[in-house]
Amino acid sequence: MRLTISHETAYHYEDQVRTSIQYLRLTPPDNERQQVLCWALDLPRPVRAQRDPFGNILHVLSLEEPHADLIISARGQVEIDPTCEAEHDTQSPLPFLRFTRLTEADDALRHFAGQHCGPRRDRGALIDLMAALHERMLYRPGSTAVDTSAAQAFAGGAGVCQDHAHAFLACSRSLGVPARYVSGYLFDNDSQHMASHAWAEAWLEGAWYSFDVTNQLALPERHLKLAVGLDYLDACPVRGMRRGGGYEQMHASVLVTPTLQAQQQ
Repeated sequence: MRLTISHETAYHYEDQVRTSIQYLRLTPPDNERQQVLCWALDLPRPVRAQRDPFGNILHVLSLEEPHADLIISARGQVEIDPTCEAEHDTQSPLPFLRFTRLTEADDALRHFAGQHCGPRRDRGALIDLMAALHERMLYRPGSTAVDTSAAQAFAGGAGVCQDHAHAFLACSRSLGVPARYVSGYLFDNDSQHMASHAWAEAWLEGAWYSFDVTNQLALPERHLKLAVGLDYLDACPVRGMRRGGGYEQMHASVLVTPTLQAQQQ
């Protein structure tokens, strides 16, 4: 499947921002599951790509002059291999056993993971865990915030894709299975709904396997990966800081569409 992406994030500030810095993980990598055909960022000034500690493609946008608006755009085409079930990696998965504030497993999450996986540490066990989390944590936009931890969302019984991913990471790591947070895009074939998305990957039998708790998908055939990390803070597409500006208004629009010509070939 060939996906065409258009993603724009626009900020408007009440007052002039004196300086700002944005960390952008908006460029997808090539890997055995996806091939980037073309990709471009439209930014207020040119910036050079670099790699962060997790191997993500990172752009750092620094604006030293006063500004009241900021628009960040990304667009391109990526070919997805729907038959690729896992991604291999030469780097050690062991760093992804480490908990963070957002993914710390409390007693409730540890008990839940043990209850649904028992002694099993295979893909089937984690698919069962994924299904159980989906049933336990309702998808409810607005019920959590970006700084809500896995334990808090689990206790509240609701969240969004970010919270589902964090809860899955907390459970997996509590079982001794390395797991990482993934940010990217999902094309919803049924409703034509286009969205930024988050899911998890777990290291099993020498490869990374995907687990999308929100959509109950263990095969990422409609997922386009942007970045990975220990949690949301490592992998979110746009993260920044500013001086001044007062009240901020942010609007993000994402369009993910399949390229029909590619499907007909």
